[in-house]
Amino acid sequence: MAKLTTILTDQLENNLNENLFKDENMQQWFTGQDIKDDVTALQKAFTDNKIGHGDQILVCMPNSAVFPAINQAAWNLGIIIHPISPSTPIAKLQEDRAKRRYPGMLLMPELAKTWTGSEWRTELLNLHTSPELHFVLDEDQLSKRDAADMTPVTDDDLGLIMNTSGTTGEPKRVGLTQSMLLNAAQHDAVSNHMDEHDIAMVTMPMFHINAQVITTLATRVSGGKVLVTEKISASRFWKQIHDNGVTWVSVVPTIVSFLLLNEKANAAYEELKDGINLRYVRSSSFALPEERKELFEKRFDTQIVEGYGMTESASQCTINPFDAPKIGSAGKAFGTDVAILVDDKITHDANVKGEIVIRGDHVISSYMDPKRDAFKDGWFLTGDLGYFDEDAYLFVKGRKKEIISRGGEKVAPAAVENTLSELDFIEQLAVIGMPDDLYGEEVTAVLVSTTPGLNEADQRQAIFDYAKDHLAKFEAPTRVEFVREFPRNITGKVLRPKLRDQLLMAGEQNEA
Repeated sequence: MAKLTTILTDQLENNLNENLFKDENMQQWFTGQDIKDDVTALQKAFTDNKIGHGDQILVCMPNSAVFPAINQAAWNLGIIIHPISPSTPIAKLQEDRAKRRYPGMLLMPELAKTWTGSEWRTELLNLHTSPELHFVLDEDQLSKRDAADMTPVTDDDLGLIMNTSGTTGEPKRVGLTQSMLLNAAQHDAVSNHMDEHDIAMVTMPMFHINAQVITTLATRVSGGKVLVTEKISASRFWKQIHDNGVTWVSVVPTIVSFLLLNEKANAAYEELKDGINLRYVRSSSFALPEERKELFEKRFDTQIVEGYGMTESASQCTINPFDAPKIGSAGKAFGTDVAILVDDKITHDANVKGEIVIRGDHVISSYMDPKRDAFKDGWFLTGDLGYFDEDAYLFVKGRKKEIISRGGEKVAPAAVENTLSELDFIEQLAVIGMPDDLYGEEVTAVLVSTTPGLNEADQRQAIFDYAKDHLAKFEAPTRVEFVREFPRNITGKVLRPKLRDQLLMAGEQNEA
């Protein structure tokens, strides 16, 4: 048995009669014995159907307390779990399955019904955490096997395949070994001050590395408990925190904004605040404007801890020290070697801006699919731009591919966004480059206003005036567009290429 599964098994054995996981949708807690029973049942279902070491199983379902049991059962046998979004279109799912040839898939009932014919067989698994789990099996493939491969599991066996949350093109598949997952979880547990008294709440999707490792696995490694919600609800957020004794939660900046703006959320907090024991909120994915961070901490009396991580590192690489955070920074490296690549050289020097590169015992050295330009001399090239200050705090300044080129000057959208977000009428903001015949690209501020449809001309001028006083001339937007909402991926990141296309299409329609 590998180190990861040994630790997870011990957690269940030591808490057979203790509540460890709650499924908020089912309104039910599950003990260590419940999860142990489900792990045993899943392992039997795998091996009975000749699925074993090295096999990949696709998981496509909403957040549920069954995920930890699925992972542990699979990892005990050396099976690799590939979770994907439950909103994946059926045609895309079928295309992926045809390409990958998964011998088995764990699916939602409505998806399971689409796999018909003699080559498919569906088993209903009756588990504590999922009374009717649909296990869809490739009968044609499995009939050619004699038995499940029971090769002993090692720390270097793959445990998860995760799709990156890329903003363009097909997502890259990231293969994470059991040792990478354990190392990442242990780093997270220490740096986030987790212990056996914690109750963490899953708000992010379980096909995302944040929910899988930072919230769920790191909490298990540190001996805590986990509340699994199907999805984030601003109006129910504080009641869930209050009623379940949640001590910390991981979110993205979009959620922070929703909680500040949602009237029901604010009213619920005022009603329940005396019974809330939230130690901190962990925020990542993209920079949180300083004003909103300070407002959230003051209004909800809860510290926000910002960090920086990615799927390719099995979670975080940096985090702000709890006792010495720097607003606007992603914190200090923890359990990871983080450096800057500039002019083809690696440096840890202060105030040198370039591409952020990482390496460590939880960082991949290759993708599942070839992509040679993502690695250099043992370093993973993140594609993010940033620099260290004199105290070794990392500041992330946007994506290389998002850099706007205006008349020979390079504009980092994140820097412009952080400045303009101080204007109180801006609810959400994205800065992108739009085609410009003279300068190549036009710095364009696209915003969701707190007063949609009202005073747009005044707000547009206010942005121009504020930018003139607070930004370099080449950074200042020359164009401002208003939208009702941004196209985003499941983790909350703005799909900038899609936003750009939408504005181009709208412009063409107006001209017509």
